[in-house]
Amino acid sequence: MSVTIDARGLLPPEPMERVLEALPALARGDTLTLLLPREPFPLYAVLTREGFVWQTRLEPDGTYVITMRHA
Repeated sequence: MSVTIDARGLLPPEPMERVLEALPALARGDTLTLLLPREPFPLYAVLTREGFVWQTRLEPDGTYVITMRHA
């Protein structure tokens, strides 16, 4: 299963809060994708601490796409 959070119109800390709410429900093999207009550097430390890995890519329109899954 794949879940996407489009947080491009949200102000901090709401994008982080939404991710932190969604991570516990993520089953092994599932992915959580976050769309943001900026790179979420503070999120990376949380993901590492909680046992998740991620990939970040920058789209031509300036959207950061961060895909997370269990390590």
